[in-house]
Amino acid sequence: MGPLSGVRVVESAGFITGPYCGQLLADLGADVIKVESPDGGDPFRSFAGSLYSPHFLAYNRNKRSVALDLRSERGKLVMRKLLERADVFVENFRPGVMDRLGFSYETVRGWNPRLIYCSISGMGRSGPYVERPAYDTVGQALSGMLSQMLAKERPRIAGPAFSDGITGFTTAYAILAALLAREKNGEGQRLDVSMLEATTAFMTSEAGFYFRLGDEGGPYRRSSLSQSYAFTCQDDTIIAIHLSSLAKFWEGLVGAVERPDLLADARFTTRLDRVNRVEELQEILAAEFRKRPRAEWLRRLEVRDVPHAPVYTFREVFEDPQAVHLGLKLDLEHPIEGPVATVAPPVRFSATPWGKLAAPPTLGEHTDEVLRELGLAD
Repeated sequence: MGPLSGVRVVESAGFITGPYCGQLLADLGADVIKVESPDGGDPFRSFAGSLYSPHFLAYNRNKRSVALDLRSERGKLVMRKLLERADVFVENFRPGVMDRLGFSYETVRGWNPRLIYCSISGMGRSGPYVERPAYDTVGQALSGMLSQMLAKERPRIAGPAFSDGITGFTTAYAILAALLAREKNGEGQRLDVSMLEATTAFMTSEAGFYFRLGDEGGPYRRSSLSQSYAFTCQDDTIIAIHLSSLAKFWEGLVGAVERPDLLADARFTTRLDRVNRVEELQEILAAEFRKRPRAEWLRRLEVRDVPHAPVYTFREVFEDPQAVHLGLKLDLEHPIEGPVATVAPPVRFSATPWGKLAAPPTLGEHTDEVLRELGLAD
């Protein structure tokens, strides 16, 4: 039933970082109990006007939901019993909130010395920014990530919640390491993961350029070095190409666009020439790709073994033959909400495969069930 079968995780978290971490652990077979306020639960529940929004569905499959008012004595009692029996506790409130509720690490460790107590924050537990509110865009901005994606002439935030996702993934990785350490020494520990640290650590290549060369990069530095391009085709669809450093890929692209003169063009003789003149090359190739529909370019590039792919909308992603073959779309059924579709877990285990994958819970769906497991009345 998954490599983490038998591991119990208590998650008191909202939005993305904590819930995504919890979902990753749940996908691996952990029993994740999501503790939510009876008054609306995880704020992501209502992002689309109901308590079962697409935002909530994205980060909460395979969990059980318990509705607890942690400000009440009865809620505190149930939470204590949960933490006494848990292997992992994940929370992503601002620093100090859990302490004020009576669930500081020092207190909880006294109840359960083997517990892995994991706190996720925006800026860490100390420092000049510790009291600041932090969401994904703040993490992207402070880490330098946004500087690699924004055009100064017309800056506009775009793309997924990278910083939130990276932080959730980093937290899950840290928890797995802490569980392994506990197997060796029998002790739990506190983990602190901040969005600023996790996102900055993810920018290791860009930071390396700065430390080594003083090069602060920009939105097109990586694509020019890797010789990556996106072109609009005759039918207004888009295709992406990644040539990297092998000469055969450049030669294959030249053959596909039927421009042998580019091989003899002194401006583009070497890879570094093409890096330094990427804007000129982009313009030349863009004009060629406008001459044919994407389907024809896909055939031409495939026969010449050029790394490429169509730039899909999400409707196209899940209709692609390879995506269908891999089962990237996961169809689940909720007893109340009905059919739910999401993205399938990305890893396959030969000896400890996934168990039954469950739809995200409704608010408080498993409260009575979990109370009975704790020896309490409904």
